[in-house]
Amino acid sequence: MDYADLDFNSIQNLLKRNHCSCRQLIDYYLNKANEGKNLNAFISIFGEQALARAAEIDRKFARSSEGKLAGLIVAVKDNINLKGEKTTCGSKILSNFESPYDATVIQKLENADAIILGKTNMDEFAMGSSSENSFFGAVKNPHDLSRVAGGSSGGSAAAVAARQVMAALGSDTGGSVRQPAAFCGVIGLKPTYGRISRYGLVAFASSLDQIGLITQSVRDGARILEVIAGHDPLDSTSAKVPVPEYAKSCELPITGLKIGIPIEYFGPGLDPEIKNQIDKCFRFFEQLGATTIEISLPHTEYAIATYYILATAEACSNLARYDGARYGYRAKSFSNFDEMYVNSRSEGFGDEVKRRIMLGTYVLSAGYYEAYYQKAQQARTLIKQDFDNAFNDCDCIITPTSPTTAFKIGEKIDDPLTMYLSDIYTVSANLAGIPAISIPCGFDSHNLPIGVQLMARPFDEEMVFRVGYALDQI
Repeated sequence: MDYADLDFNSIQNLLKRNHCSCRQLIDYYLNKANEGKNLNAFISIFGEQALARAAEIDRKFARSSEGKLAGLIVAVKDNINLKGEKTTCGSKILSNFESPYDATVIQKLENADAIILGKTNMDEFAMGSSSENSFFGAVKNPHDLSRVAGGSSGGSAAAVAARQVMAALGSDTGGSVRQPAAFCGVIGLKPTYGRISRYGLVAFASSLDQIGLITQSVRDGARILEVIAGHDPLDSTSAKVPVPEYAKSCELPITGLKIGIPIEYFGPGLDPEIKNQIDKCFRFFEQLGATTIEISLPHTEYAIATYYILATAEACSNLARYDGARYGYRAKSFSNFDEMYVNSRSEGFGDEVKRRIMLGTYVLSAGYYEAYYQKAQQARTLIKQDFDNAFNDCDCIITPTSPTTAFKIGEKIDDPLTMYLSDIYTVSANLAGIPAISIPCGFDSHNLPIGVQLMARPFDEEMVFRVGYALDQI
């Protein structure tokens, strides 16, 4: 049987009726992963472990004792710890590091009987917008192998788009789940900051990072989030907020909802083909009984600068632990401790990581802290206030996910400022800590996917699922 066009909900129904087995599913998805090796979506694949796990879950189906996600074949971005397996973060400096423990999200997936097929490729330490900054090579877009898959969760997005897995975990610091989801034509969810435990996620920028989901359907994302969300005593940033039954929100009508259209997101720089597709979304929502209203998020112009100041400052602090002394890559040539430290980091980190460490060190240095880092924190507060004010007038905000569709591999790699602007529509949700989802909404003239972004109030993932599901149906 070909499972490519079936979402997890449909496949689990087949399993429950004994029309297929987990063993058959693993064989199918392993074949898809091997056939699609040219995408370079995976860093590691756990074939034997997945087959053993499938046999165990098939026995649970026979006893009707299966977990909520039984039969879900999922991939995990390689900056999320999985005990006994390598966690490389796409970097030479961790290329041989084996995780001693499971991340909380891994425990929750496995307790619900999901099957982890492998770890996915990514921009080194999640720093990038194209998944070209990986020690293991660039990820390719399944829709056009000459183009990027987006980043930094490009491997996860490509694997789901190529139907090598049913779903994948990623991390989203400034759009790293939503932008590759848009480029690859799949669903990408960044929940509210604190909704999912970050315990076991290798830190890039701790006040911005959030584990997210890439799925084939909105309902799949809702079902998985029900399992992996929730407070975790091991993560001081996880919130003590009840976890709703998100899948139920998919069935709610959008009649009477007010959907905000921020004028700042539809100016110069947006591809006209993307704007045309999103205009169709406006009309679709109005046909279903929602109201679209124009709103303003006046501090949007400062979002990119604010994000890159804060993210690089936190990154340089978080990456200080990779010193060649305790674990990870150590340079072979050095004569003293200082030289070992410098050589290990110089040889172990890639260019983009070095660039961000230097930027972060600069903005935190004496004489510049108040001028840059402190100002960026103040701008972040203003950006969050913009969203708070906007949600007084609307229930949901709709924007493009990216100003362009997937660009050519190598096209922007030597122009970091242009590359950073790929995140112009996504970073604000991380700065404000609100939930956001990218939904496919059509294709451009090159047959490349276009994504539309929906944002809602903090901890109102139900709203993005509700509105996103309506769009997902077409």
